[in-house]
Amino acid sequence: MTAENRITLYYSPQSRATGTRVLLEELGAPYDLHVLNMKAGEQRQPAYLAINPLGKVPAIRHGDALVTEQVAIYTYLADLFPKAGLTPALDDPRRGPYLRWIAYYGSSFEPAVIDSFMKREPAPVTQSPYSDYDSMLGVLEAQLSKGPYLVGDRMTAADILWGVAFSWTMMFGLVPGNDVFKAYAERITSRPAFQRISAADDEMAAQHAAACGG
Repeated sequence: MTAENRITLYYSPQSRATGTRVLLEELGAPYDLHVLNMKAGEQRQPAYLAINPLGKVPAIRHGDALVTEQVAIYTYLADLFPKAGLTPALDDPRRGPYLRWIAYYGSSFEPAVIDSFMKREPAPVTQSPYSDYDSMLGVLEAQLSKGPYLVGDRMTAADILWGVAFSWTMMFGLVPGNDVFKAYAERITSRPAFQRISAADDEMAAQHAAACGG
C-alpha cells in the first residue's frame, strides 16, 4: 500500500475507536492517528464535524473514501486486507454468518444496552429493533457457547469488535459478566495487539486529562 493510501484513524483513547485501532494492528495495516481530545470537546468542533457530523469516533479515511460507523469500518478494513485472514471470502460459507454477527452489534446490541443503561421503558417487542434485552443477550450467549469464536475456530474481525465491546460493557456493569462472556472477551483482550493499545490508551488518556486540568 502506497504512502498516500495509508489509513487515517480519527481517534480518541478509551472510546469505541480503541477496537478499530486493535483491528488495524491485527491486520498489520499502515495507519496514522488523527487524535481528538474528547475531554476538551474536540469531537464537537467544526473541523471534526465536517468528518462526522454526529461527532463520534471512530472514523477512517482511506484515499478518497471516508467511512464512519463501526460495522462499516470493520467490514471495510478486514476486506481491504484479506491476507490477514480476518474476513471470510465471498464464497466462504461463513461469510453470511460473519456479516450477521457484525450487523447484530450495531442493530441490536448497542441499542439494547443503551436502553437498559438509561432505564428506558422497553418498546413493545413487535416494535423494538432487538426484541428485548434478555432475548438479545441470550442469542449471543448461545452462539458464543459453541466457541471459541463467533463463526468457528478462526478469529475474524467480528470477534475483535465483540471482544472489545464485551470487555468494556462488562467492566461498567452494562452486560452481566457470566462465564461465557468473560471467557470470550479474554480471548481477545489477552492478545498482544489489545494489550499494546490498552497501554497506549492509558497514557494518552492521562495526557488528555492533564491538558484539561484533570
